[in-house]
Amino acid sequence: MAHFILEYSDNLGQDDSSIQALFTALYDAAVETGLFPAKGVRFRAYPCGQYRMADGNPEHGFVHLEVKLGVGRTLEERKSASESFFEVLTSHFQHLIDSRGMAVSFEMKELEAITKFNKNNIQNYLQ
Repeated sequence: MAHFILEYSDNLGQDDSSIQALFTALYDAAVETGLFPAKGVRFRAYPCGQYRMADGNPEHGFVHLEVKLGVGRTLEERKSASESFFEVLTSHFQHLIDSRGMAVSFEMKELEAITKFNKNNIQNYLQ
Protein backbone atom coordinates (compact mmCIF):
# COMPACT_ATOMS: atom_id res chain seq x y z
CA MET A 1 0.00 0.00 0.00
CA ALA A 2 1.21 3.41 -0.92
CA HIS A 3 -1.15 6.35 -1.24
CA PHE A 4 0.31 9.49 -2.83
CA ILE A 5 -1.60 12.64 -1.91
CA LEU A 6 -0.54 15.82 -3.69
CA GLU A 7 -1.61 19.31 -2.65
CA TYR A 8 -0.47 22.32 -4.64
CA SER A 9 -1.30 25.98 -5.10
CA ASP A 10 -3.51 26.45 -8.12
CA ASN A 11 -1.21 29.13 -9.55
CA LEU A 12 1.36 26.60 -10.80
CA GLY A 13 -0.20 25.98 -14.21
CA GLN A 14 -0.65 22.24 -13.66
CA ASP A 15 -3.20 20.73 -16.02
CA ASP A 16 -4.43 17.14 -16.00
CA SER A 17 -1.68 15.89 -18.32
CA SER A 18 1.04 17.48 -16.20
CA ILE A 19 -0.29 15.92 -13.00
CA GLN A 20 -0.71 12.55 -14.73
CA ALA A 21 2.90 12.76 -15.95
CA LEU A 22 4.01 13.35 -12.35
CA PHE A 23 1.90 10.41 -11.17
CA THR A 24 3.44 8.18 -13.85
CA ALA A 25 6.95 9.15 -12.79
CA LEU A 26 6.11 8.55 -9.11
CA TYR A 27 4.50 5.21 -9.96
CA ASP A 28 7.61 4.16 -11.89
CA ALA A 29 9.79 5.18 -8.93
CA ALA A 30 7.56 3.22 -6.52
CA VAL A 31 7.66 0.08 -8.64
CA GLU A 32 11.41 0.45 -9.14
CA THR A 33 11.95 0.22 -5.37
CA GLY A 34 10.43 -3.26 -5.31
CA LEU A 35 8.63 -2.31 -2.08
CA PHE A 36 5.15 -1.52 -3.36
CA PRO A 37 2.76 -3.91 -5.11
CA ALA A 38 1.20 -2.30 -8.19
CA LYS A 39 -2.33 -3.00 -6.97
CA GLY A 40 -1.83 -0.92 -3.84
CA VAL A 41 -0.33 2.24 -5.35
CA ARG A 42 -2.84 5.11 -5.58
CA PHE A 43 -2.61 8.78 -6.43
CA ARG A 44 -4.77 11.83 -5.92
CA ALA A 45 -4.19 15.55 -6.32
CA TYR A 46 -5.83 18.60 -4.86
CA PRO A 47 -5.19 22.06 -6.29
CA CYS A 48 -5.67 24.65 -3.55
CA GLY A 49 -7.46 27.83 -4.50
CA GLN A 50 -7.39 29.33 -1.04
CA TYR A 51 -3.88 29.73 0.37
CA ARG A 52 -1.36 32.31 1.45
CA MET A 53 2.37 32.00 1.06
CA ALA A 54 4.67 33.97 3.35
CA ASP A 55 4.18 37.70 2.58
CA GLY A 56 1.09 37.09 0.45
CA ASN A 57 2.81 37.55 -2.91
CA PRO A 58 0.41 35.84 -5.36
CA GLU A 59 3.35 34.56 -7.42
CA HIS A 60 4.59 32.33 -4.61
CA GLY A 61 3.58 28.71 -4.94
CA PHE A 62 3.71 25.47 -3.03
CA VAL A 63 3.52 21.76 -3.53
CA HIS A 64 3.27 19.13 -0.81
CA LEU A 65 3.40 15.38 -1.35
CA GLU A 66 2.34 13.00 1.38
CA VAL A 67 2.85 9.27 1.01
CA LYS A 68 0.96 6.96 3.36
CA LEU A 69 2.29 3.43 3.74
CA GLY A 70 1.21 0.23 5.37
CA VAL A 71 3.62 -1.25 7.88
CA GLY A 72 6.35 -3.69 6.95
CA ARG A 73 9.20 -1.70 5.41
CA THR A 74 12.44 -0.97 7.20
CA LEU A 75 13.52 2.55 8.06
CA GLU A 76 16.27 2.33 5.43
CA GLU A 77 13.77 1.17 2.78
CA ARG A 78 11.43 4.04 3.63
CA LYS A 79 14.30 6.52 3.58
CA SER A 80 15.52 5.33 0.19
CA ALA A 81 12.01 5.42 -1.29
CA SER A 82 11.45 8.90 0.19
CA GLU A 83 14.60 10.23 -1.43
CA SER A 84 13.53 8.77 -4.78
CA PHE A 85 10.03 10.25 -4.53
CA PHE A 86 11.32 13.68 -3.49
CA GLU A 87 13.72 13.66 -6.45
CA VAL A 88 10.83 12.94 -8.83
CA LEU A 89 8.73 15.67 -7.21
CA THR A 90 11.43 18.34 -7.35
CA SER A 91 12.39 17.39 -10.91
CA HIS A 92 8.79 17.83 -12.04
CA PHE A 93 8.58 21.32 -10.53
CA GLN A 94 12.20 22.40 -11.12
CA HIS A 95 11.29 24.94 -13.80
CA LEU A 96 9.05 26.70 -11.27
CA ILE A 97 11.59 26.40 -8.45
CA ASP A 98 14.08 28.15 -10.73
CA SER A 99 11.74 31.01 -11.65
CA ARG A 100 9.62 31.95 -8.63
CA GLY A 101 9.16 31.64 -4.89
CA MET A 102 8.30 27.99 -4.25
CA ALA A 103 7.89 25.80 -1.19
CA VAL A 104 8.25 22.09 -1.95
CA SER A 105 7.66 19.61 0.86
CA PHE A 106 7.34 15.87 1.28
CA GLU A 107 6.44 13.52 4.09
CA MET A 108 6.02 9.79 4.37
CA LYS A 109 3.80 8.31 7.07
CA GLU A 110 3.60 4.70 8.06
CA LEU A 111 0.08 3.80 9.16
CA GLU A 112 -0.45 1.67 12.21
CA ALA A 113 -1.66 -1.78 11.23
CA ILE A 114 -4.54 -1.67 13.68
CA THR A 115 -6.07 1.38 11.99
CA LYS A 116 -5.80 0.09 8.43
CA PHE A 117 -8.64 -1.66 6.62
CA ASN A 118 -8.87 -2.30 2.91
CA LYS A 119 -10.52 -4.47 0.29
CA ASN A 120 -8.88 -4.56 -3.11
CA ASN A 121 -9.56 -6.58 -6.25
CA ILE A 122 -7.50 -4.41 -8.58
CA GLN A 123 -5.13 -7.32 -9.25
CA ASN A 124 -8.00 -8.97 -11.16
CA TYR A 125 -7.99 -6.06 -13.61
CA LEU A 126 -4.28 -5.28 -13.99
CA GLN A 127 -2.86 -5.82 -17.45
